Amino acid sequence: MAPSTHTVTNQVPLLVGYDVFAADRALTEAVDRHTAPGLLKEVRSELRTLGLSAGSAQAQTWGTEANENPPELRTHDRYGNRIDEVDYHPAYHRLLGHAVSAGLTDAWSRPAGHVRRAAGFLVWSQAESGHGCPVSMTHAAVPALRADPVLAAEWEPRLTSHAYEPGLAPAARKPGVLFGMGMTEKQGGSDVRANTTRAVPLDAGGEYLLTGHKWFCSAPMSDGFLVLAQAPGGLTCFMVERVLPDGTHNVFRIQRLKDKLGNRSNASSEVEFEGTWARRVGEEGRGVRTIIEMVAATRLDCVLGSAAVMRQAVAQAVHHATYRRAFGGELVDKPLMRNVLADMALESEAATTLALRLAAAYDTAHAGSSEVAARERAFLRIAVPVAKYWVTKRCTPLAAEALECLGGNGYVEESGMPRLLRESPLNSIWEGSGNVQALDVLRAVQREPEALHAFLAELGQARGADHRLDAAVKDMLGELGDLEGIEGRARRLVERMALVLQGSLLVRWAPAPVADAFCASRLGGDWGAAFGTLPRGLDLEPVVNRARAATD
Repeated sequence: MAPSTHTVTNQVPLLVGYDVFAADRALTEAVDRHTAPGLLKEVRSELRTLGLSAGSAQAQTWGTEANENPPELRTHDRYGNRIDEVDYHPAYHRLLGHAVSAGLTDAWSRPAGHVRRAAGFLVWSQAESGHGCPVSMTHAAVPALRADPVLAAEWEPRLTSHAYEPGLAPAARKPGVLFGMGMTEKQGGSDVRANTTRAVPLDAGGEYLLTGHKWFCSAPMSDGFLVLAQAPGGLTCFMVERVLPDGTHNVFRIQRLKDKLGNRSNASSEVEFEGTWARRVGEEGRGVRTIIEMVAATRLDCVLGSAAVMRQAVAQAVHHATYRRAFGGELVDKPLMRNVLADMALESEAATTLALRLAAAYDTAHAGSSEVAARERAFLRIAVPVAKYWVTKRCTPLAAEALECLGGNGYVEESGMPRLLRESPLNSIWEGSGNVQALDVLRAVQREPEALHAFLAELGQARGADHRLDAAVKDMLGELGDLEGIEGRARRLVERMALVLQGSLLVRWAPAPVADAFCASRLGGDWGAAFGTLPRGLDLEPVVNRARAATD
């Protein structure tokens, strides 16, 4: 007979074998809301298939293996030839291949392309986040390349392909390609106008040779990269191919891989160009304007990536509290734990609802030149950096709180919670940190009145629905009316803009208990400095139940 000390009781079953999409009420309702009825059946079927894959034991194993076996740099082959290649664990390729085959690099040409792609990105990122970096950059390269119709015609079909083939080969010989980005340099960081990489024109046909160093270049085994360099006419955008059309390797010296806090499955590198062949994208001297479309799209993916981490963290916390017994009952029924879980669920739902609203705006904004499309483009100009600032900032405290809900079990690697916590700060840093986003919002507010008008019009659709929201919008307008010394108050302003935007969406679309709790805490001022400080009198049980990822 086994000793009684070996009997395992009161342990929580794994959250596995479930549909990540169907279990997310906020996400499924957003997809229904933003998808045309005639297309909804197809989109839901596509996302449920992906959701079942994301919740499977196989995908969870791939995520663990890809992070336990990070990529390795091989600068030379056995004979001493420079090869500059990165080896990934097979699990990374399986995750990446599944993402590409699911259409997560293909949003620009399909109906409801951005909504279905955003929902899929949010779902599949819950299996593992690191491989999402090349997926995001490949998707985002399309609008930047459209600055050159010839390049766009050549590369867009490759970028939006649903076929993934790892390894270096001429792009024309591959069924699909991946793209990366190289903007920052060690002396400038976010100040890309301080870049020193030089671009020397070869002829009048748009071909150049680049020489310089890029401090951060993620996914260095991608087939192509958009980079910034100083041409004779100023800072310019260029496309660099890893392998040239004749099969020879372009000069792309990988100096080292970054040893990162999280995102360990994905290789981020320092690279050097030395006479590296490149093609100009857009006009000389307009590099930032050309690449900004790529940056905007990747910023939306930062919002989606953080929403995915938050959703998975909340799902794990609610799942644990549902099955774990303590002090005479299930944790989920304890008033204080319910307050914590509901508070996190509100944050997660607000992030998801906002992210899908932005994706829907992208679908409309790129559908033509109508007045509605122009208004949505203007709305995105402010809403994207506002959302990127706030949602990515809320991710880390939520991930830490969710880990604490599991207690000591959450602090061990086997739970998966430490990986979520390490991943949580990434999207706040990638594609411009908090100050960069806040200052970008200020520029739009001060210089682009049509953007501010569109943002306020969005808020206006919820006018009168909740007195706390109305009061918060009034306070925000007061902040906007006093621009003296505004730079030092920019974070405060952008935080308020994010909260009223989230509140306006929830009072329009979320169940009453969710909208009421959000407005009471985030907008009404009755909220503490930590999760689990929602005010009394709220109906929290349906908020928690809505966040549960049921597996039966």
